[in-house]
Amino acid sequence: MSNQTKKPGRVKTAILNWLGVPLDLQSDAFWQAWASSTSAAGQRVNENTVMSLSAAWACTRLISEAVATLPLHLYERTPDGRRRAVDHPLYGILNRSPNAESTPVTFWESNTAAILLRGNGFSEKQYFGGRLVGLKFLSPDRLSGSKLSNGDVRLMYTEEGGRQRPVREKDLFHIPGFSLDGKWGLSTIQYGAAVFGSALAASQAANSTFEKGLAPTVAFTMQQVLKKEQREDFRENMKTISGALNAGESPLLEGGMDAKTIGIKPSDAQLLESRSFSVEEVCRWFRVDPSMVGHGNKDSNWGTGLEQKLIGFLTFTLRPWLTRIEQAINKHLLSPQDQRRFYAEFSIEGLLRADSQARSQFYSVMVNNGIMTRDEVRQLENLPTKGGNADVLTVQTAMAPLDSVGQANDGDTARAALAAWLNPSQSSQQGNTDQD
Repeated sequence: MSNQTKKPGRVKTAILNWLGVPLDLQSDAFWQAWASSTSAAGQRVNENTVMSLSAAWACTRLISEAVATLPLHLYERTPDGRRRAVDHPLYGILNRSPNAESTPVTFWESNTAAILLRGNGFSEKQYFGGRLVGLKFLSPDRLSGSKLSNGDVRLMYTEEGGRQRPVREKDLFHIPGFSLDGKWGLSTIQYGAAVFGSALAASQAANSTFEKGLAPTVAFTMQQVLKKEQREDFRENMKTISGALNAGESPLLEGGMDAKTIGIKPSDAQLLESRSFSVEEVCRWFRVDPSMVGHGNKDSNWGTGLEQKLIGFLTFTLRPWLTRIEQAINKHLLSPQDQRRFYAEFSIEGLLRADSQARSQFYSVMVNNGIMTRDEVRQLENLPTKGGNADVLTVQTAMAPLDSVGQANDGDTARAALAAWLNPSQSSQQGNTDQD
């Protein structure tokens, strides 16, 4: 029997039965997938070990927090354009409270992180009286599924206390990541195990080197055979003067003992270069420029170069994730009737919230070109509206055609002449005032 069809032992079978896993999934392949852990470069690669890498932690946080902190609104299509559908039940779920435990930021942060690492984000739709009232995030490693004989999918979710409960497939809000079959996203941890394993091995080697005080491995030789007690005493004495905290202490060699260096020096092993390359490799898997997570020199992390990298981050890294989430909301959280009128969309202008200069320049362009009114700008800045001319679209007229230059002045002259003809006394009084 091949390894793929080999049944697990009694202990593993008992655990699988306790978890409610069907017999047709009790195979080594399913057990390895359920464990969500692989080995590479002598390292165990799973969600916890990958997140212990500073580059993976920074990339995951950068993308997750950027997506979660952008304003997400539900809009209604109208004959005059669009407006925020604040009265729609889904608007409050997306903006104020996805469920009783999470804020919108923590909810979308968890979903985005799950998609980044595991390839799929899962949430359970919560209903009250047949109406959607919330979304509860489901951790991917606690969700298991099987296909029944009638073609239906049976899903089981393990709560924090270990209790299992079924989840209906129609109640599952699924956001897949990068996919090859159009349904399930690919796990970054699984496909990038070799890269993450090498990075973990380089980090472990560096920690071991620093723990030894940057000293190479030393072998001690003697011309005679020591007793077991003598060897243990010597090793205990070496521990007291080894390590970075005791660097500088020298061992005392007695009885013709000689010391020889073995192993590869850190410089020869290019330890620092390996760790630097690992950062770039990890960033490549998340499609994040290394300078965005603090890696690189000062020239690459400042000035106009950084500004262009921010634009590239928004265009090539952030935008695909935003579109993926928007389309999942429109398809799975709106009814077919509502999909014709309503749609969800992130407001990328939220990225300008921390940059007052860029925000003011954006508003100036929008107002001066007649795209937004001053009251609309005040609303975005949480200021009270003024009404009147502040709610009127205006444009700059400095670039008027040459033929129209002077027309405004000619019109003013004609109106003044007409007023003087209609009220001669007021005109003569105004003339005397001008002479004085």
